[in-house]
Amino acid sequence: MLHINVNARRGNYDDSLRQILNIHAADESRAWLSVWDGLNAGSTPLWNLPDLASKLGVASIRMKDEGHRSPLGSFKALGAPIALIRLIRRLFEDHDLDTTKMILGGYKALLHDFTVISATDGNHGRALAAAARSIGCRCVIVLHKHVNDERRIAIEALGAEIVQIEGNYDESVKEAARLAREHVWHVVSDTSYDGYEAIPRDVMQGYGTIAAEALEQSDGRPYTHVFIQGGVGGLAAGVISYFAEHDGERRPRFVIVEPVQADCLYQSALQGAAANARGSVDSIMAGLACGETSPLAWRFLNVLADAYMTIPDEAAIEAMRILAAGSTRDIPVVSGESGAAGLAGLMQAASNAEQRSALELDEQAHVLLLNTEGATAPALYRDLTALRAEDVLRAQRMWEKP
Repeated sequence: MLHINVNARRGNYDDSLRQILNIHAADESRAWLSVWDGLNAGSTPLWNLPDLASKLGVASIRMKDEGHRSPLGSFKALGAPIALIRLIRRLFEDHDLDTTKMILGGYKALLHDFTVISATDGNHGRALAAAARSIGCRCVIVLHKHVNDERRIAIEALGAEIVQIEGNYDESVKEAARLAREHVWHVVSDTSYDGYEAIPRDVMQGYGTIAAEALEQSDGRPYTHVFIQGGVGGLAAGVISYFAEHDGERRPRFVIVEPVQADCLYQSALQGAAANARGSVDSIMAGLACGETSPLAWRFLNVLADAYMTIPDEAAIEAMRILAAGSTRDIPVVSGESGAAGLAGLMQAASNAEQRSALELDEQAHVLLLNTEGATAPALYRDLTALRAEDVLRAQRMWEKP
């Protein structure tokens, strides 16, 4: 399904939005994280996929590979740490904390009894646990019953305390909020709700790094389209806002991609307000299995996202396999279930004449995709692709050699 957003605006980036998310704060966040050993050095790769572009009838496809962002394996390593850093700076304002020293664990004695908590589908919780371990505070993560055991074990390995509940992601968000009230802990969530916006804003601000790097790596070839994963909307808002401020009326066309059964942003577009998904929310795309739109993110998407589309789980799995296989001119890419959603959306749109026309997806289109995660659940990746992630990465390294 495709819905064109008639509210989408071009032109100068609105001042009311700039006060929430802006390039200055995004670049500041990027500089702070440059010293953290939880991230790999430098920018993530921007892969050129000319064979796919030719097959889908567009001028170019470039994929920003966040699977290489950190040992954590996803873009979430940019959001949770920044939110935690900014939270501590606010709460300990009188201590005049040095950010670099904090990231390197220089205030562990001060923060020993400071506790943060969050719900997660896996990647956000893993990033928060890693940041808490580096900084020296306590971390509690709430998981719902659909979270893969591999992801739970990875979070536990980073020192976080796990609380498991029945139900879905949205119910785990509510449980995290309840536990925080009961124990006077601090929620570090990537989704906003009534009275809770500062921390989700900081999470979204961290994601601006992805757009900043993509612009630096563009080699003067502007992007005309960005297909970007939905979820609660935080990633999309963080990336889209950076492009909108940087490019103004020349900004790309932004297409939001979600699972059919977790279509909260699609439903928000239909209703004109932050809304809930209409499906079961139980998608193989675990990072996108979200039922409630972040109201803060919606402020940006309502006026900056050009289109919303939904895809079935099977389309994401097929996109994972295509990326893993590579081709004569396309490098093999390890993409998790949620990471492949953007390509799945592009493939769906490219195969439908009506959708191609509505999105102006033609032979002059230069498409940016975000591979938001690598094989964060390796056994599941192998089940879905019939390939081991390490073998695909080995083929990737061999492909790069002259």
